Amino acid sequence: MPLLKNLDRGLGSWDKKCMNRETIRKQLVGERPLTIHTSDGKEFPVPHPEFVLVGRHNIVIEDEKGLLDIIDPLHVVSIRPGSRRKTHKLAA
Repeated sequence: MPLLKNLDRGLGSWDKKCMNRETIRKQLVGERPLTIHTSDGKEFPVPHPEFVLVGRHNIVIEDEKGLLDIIDPLHVVSIRPGSRRKTHKLAA
């Protein structure tokens, strides 16, 4: 019966954060822009995966202006491909 106890114990909050962090890291490959969606409905556009730091307890997202957003990995609900920012051509 000890095996059943281990199966029923559930995951602690540290285990959940660790698993979500690894899932997030796997999504941050390549060179495409992304949008990170959180549980409160906010969207964080990411111009390139290098603008995201996945730490032990937080995720830091830097926007194109250099401003930082710090979020809990447990609140990330999806990471979707973003669109490339449109560049304006200078008139000749």
